[in-house]
Amino acid sequence: MKYELVTLKEKTAAAVCARTNNLAPDMGTVIRGLWKQFFGTGLHGNILGLYTEYAGDETSDYTAAVGVELSEPTSEVLASIPDSMKLFHIPAGTYAKFIVKGHVQHAVAEFWQRLWSMDLPRSFVCDFEDYQAIQGDQAEVHIYIGLR
Repeated sequence: MKYELVTLKEKTAAAVCARTNNLAPDMGTVIRGLWKQFFGTGLHGNILGLYTEYAGDETSDYTAAVGVELSEPTSEVLASIPDSMKLFHIPAGTYAKFIVKGHVQHAVAEFWQRLWSMDLPRSFVCDFEDYQAIQGDQAEVHIYIGLR
């Protein structure tokens, strides 16, 4: 899979979240539930899917989250965030940026399956999906994998 190396500044996001594991039989159900919960918040903006707080590597527990990027996390903006959401800081650093196009669910799931077999120097601090377009078969998602 092709990717480019990018250096990002720190980002802040507000998201609904849950702990899961890629080997857990209910992992898909947990993540689908987060999406349903997020869309129920009524928040709009740059939608992010986050994977953070890893206990180890891709086979260990991590926090999955779905939310929005807060471009300006002012006190007024923070006060408008529902209590069901948690603030996350996406650390500044070097990321491998992948562009995934196709059916939103299938293309992203296939990406993660392929990523797990790649030999990238992953940091396992934070990875995230930045949803550019969510239109069924015409989705475009930029996926950032944190590197050491």
